[in-house]
Amino acid sequence: MDIQATKLELLKIILENENTEFIQRVADFVKKEKKDFWNELSLSEQEEIKKGIQDLDNGKRVSYESFLKKIS
Repeated sequence: MDIQATKLELLKIILENENTEFIQRVADFVKKEKKDFWNELSLSEQEEIKKGIQDLDNGKRVSYESFLKKIS
């Protein structure tokens, strides 16, 4: 299912729902999610994440097991 279809399905579920508590929980969730965690990170944390994504894009991957060995 593509993102547009998913959004339409969610909208349909919300519009058809009469449960006030459910609607409030959805509204609270949406308000909470509007805060972009990226802006909460330090510049060094942002750079580390960008470097990690770049490494993955370049095929540099580490197995989960070797990662665990490295950090333990």
